[in-house]
Amino acid sequence: MAENPEQLSCVLIPVQDTTLLLPNVSIAEIVDYEPDPADEDQEWVLGRLQWRGVNLPVLSWEAANGGDPFPPEGRRGRILVLNTITERHEAMPFMAMATRGIPRQAKVSPEELRREPDADGDATLMTVIFEGEHCVIPDMAVLEDLAQRAAG
Repeated sequence: MAENPEQLSCVLIPVQDTTLLLPNVSIAEIVDYEPDPADEDQEWVLGRLQWRGVNLPVLSWEAANGGDPFPPEGRRGRILVLNTITERHEAMPFMAMATRGIPRQAKVSPEELRREPDADGDATLMTVIFEGEHCVIPDMAVLEDLAQRAAG
């Protein structure tokens, strides 16, 4: 089967009340949700992850986007270790974010996405519909800023 060059390998990431849509290349690793407890005054930090010798604050998408923090419940939650993409990359090449379930892969082409007119939340770049599902494309610059503030 020939691969469509217009398609992008993506990951659909379940969070509270929505699904995030990110390209595969943005994810360095997915690990079980077992962060060290948060001793933070920033509500968007759920805890800390020791990953490959680096101490990463674990962000709550919900709190970063202007809502209440929602740590994952049960055994389905995961932590995404994300590659950073802004000018902060040299100083902070990775950040971490909690999910409310197990991410799944998808092939996405531009014609499959339908942009929604409203994008609610501080960390939302765009809201789209993919295969009938409302998805959020996060604003990575906002998330990276929060991760850097939490990292100190």
